[in-house]
Amino acid sequence: MTTTDLTLTPAAAKRIQAIGAEEGRNVMLRVAVEGGGCSGFQYQFALVDNVQPDDMKIECNGSAALVDEMSLAFLAGSEIDFIDELAGAEFKIRNPNAKSSCGCGVSFSV
Repeated sequence: MTTTDLTLTPAAAKRIQAIGAEEGRNVMLRVAVEGGGCSGFQYQFALVDNVQPDDMKIECNGSAALVDEMSLAFLAGSEIDFIDELAGAEFKIRNPNAKSSCGCGVSFSV
């Protein structure tokens, strides 16, 4: 699997840069898939400043997202986006592998 199987949108890249500017440091968005949640698996997001040996780095417009090798299997073909709507602002995964998801979109099943 290559990093082209997973994409980071310009909106997500812009938000990562904005967070880094607010914190006064360069940050990357770590995306992981863990067991749990109401649908079986759930997405975890964290801001980090270092790359782990098994991370895949996905870049867009000078920003980066990191995904560990294990999570990448669940995220193949997905898009990492940032949505800013009246109901709230959040990073969102559009995952073609998810057979179903919960109402909040944080957990999914394959």
